[in-house]
Amino acid sequence: MPTRPERPSAMLFQDTQKNWTDDLPVCKQSGVGFSTNQIYREDGNRQEEHPFEDRSFHCKYDDSTFLYAVFDGHEGTDAADFAVQRMAAEILLGQLTDKSTDEEVKEVLRQAFIAVERGYNDTLGDVLALRASLQLDLPDNISSYEAYQQFPEIINQLKALNTRLSSGTSAVVALIYRGKLYVANVGDSRALLCKIDDNQVLRVIQLSVDHDLRNEDELLRLTQLGLDIKSIRQGSHLGNQTNTRCLGNYMVKGGYKESEELNFAVSEPVIAEPEIHGGIELDESCRFILLMSHGLCRALEEATSTEQVNKDLALLAVEQFKIQSTLTGVAQGVVDKIVRIHHDKSMSSSQNTLANGKRDDITLLVRNFNFPMPNALKSPTAPPGQVKSIIQSLHYLSPNEGSKTLDGKMVEYSLDSTVHCSPLPEFPYSVPKTKSSDRIFFEEQSEEASSTANETSTDTGLVQKTSINKSARIKPYVDFSEYYQNVEKRQKEGTLPSDIQF
Repeated sequence: MPTRPERPSAMLFQDTQKNWTDDLPVCKQSGVGFSTNQIYREDGNRQEEHPFEDRSFHCKYDDSTFLYAVFDGHEGTDAADFAVQRMAAEILLGQLTDKSTDEEVKEVLRQAFIAVERGYNDTLGDVLALRASLQLDLPDNISSYEAYQQFPEIINQLKALNTRLSSGTSAVVALIYRGKLYVANVGDSRALLCKIDDNQVLRVIQLSVDHDLRNEDELLRLTQLGLDIKSIRQGSHLGNQTNTRCLGNYMVKGGYKESEELNFAVSEPVIAEPEIHGGIELDESCRFILLMSHGLCRALEEATSTEQVNKDLALLAVEQFKIQSTLTGVAQGVVDKIVRIHHDKSMSSSQNTLANGKRDDITLLVRNFNFPMPNALKSPTAPPGQVKSIIQSLHYLSPNEGSKTLDGKMVEYSLDSTVHCSPLPEFPYSVPKTKSSDRIFFEEQSEEASSTANETSTDTGLVQKTSINKSARIKPYVDFSEYYQNVEKRQKEGTLPSDIQF
């Protein structure tokens, strides 16, 4: 069973037998980075506000099917633990068989979210029964204050049960199936696809929808249910959470009538119905995709006051592609840099604008398609012996001498097909200097190189051209010199065993 650093705590909903999802091979073209939440202390000691609540997986089912997911849990890990164990099974256990159209695949994803939601609710039966029994032990028409004074043990038990029933999770799932990409999400976990346009400029496209109280479509849906949107906006919460969609959290679903601000709704205001995008053809223009929990975007927005967080995240990822040797290193490098920026900004006496003095859990999953990694230990997209790199230079940042402003045009963000290239914003933190000869464009293989190369298909359906020298000798990778020295020494001493011929 593979080690998964992104799931540091024990699973709460494991079956008595080994879970099928855990047996799926980890996708080698992906990596995950994470950081647990933190309360900033003046003495510098680390303090977490709660156990790590993010979960993720990145698996390969067969040569044409890959599945990735990030779950951003809240009010405990129950819902996120259940979702990470069940989501893959609800998609990959035969549900995609004979599915050929985009609508059929998207329906499989939709049904998977609904099935995970239903399955999690089924686990709450004993909790709801105990809660109902305790509520019956309290006298009718008793105020909350009187109940706590007279029955503190019952009230404390009810609070613990309500917290457990409040456990929920955002979810973003990316499926690669037969050379196409599909993304489904609920809540504010995010998916970003980075690809190049006809001018070889890297673009970033958000493939998920933030289901929160800033989403006008979601506010309209809540209005149609009979809710007072003005009061909800003032409170900045929908019941006990900020998202308008999630998996789990019974208190804003089956138990929404118990909430003063939600009990006027004609049906459950928070739903598990996902937004789904796809299928997107994974051609040579697609470079990589980022899946992340909301903590990553929020930390960067808080620390830098950026209004183009997707663009900034893509730039940070490209920077890490240049210097890291593994995809896990790329993901963790982005996370570490944002964590450091957020911490430094929060602890700065002159710029202390982060009033809460803390940071949430962070998870970032990177799936590479064909973006180069010059320092890769073993790159699946740029194998050794390739006649020519697909880029002339990977130095993408070209700041003016002594300036923090990024010079050039690199990444543009758009929610639809309309994209406009504009100069990059000024970063509030330093970036590495590069030579004046560095470029921000991708140079494809020359015709001469292409004519001597063989085509090989990758697991995403992309075609690569790789030169092969059939007469080349394989370099030795095991050094036997010490062995021969010891044998010769023992031979001279007369202590060499007779069965060793030298």
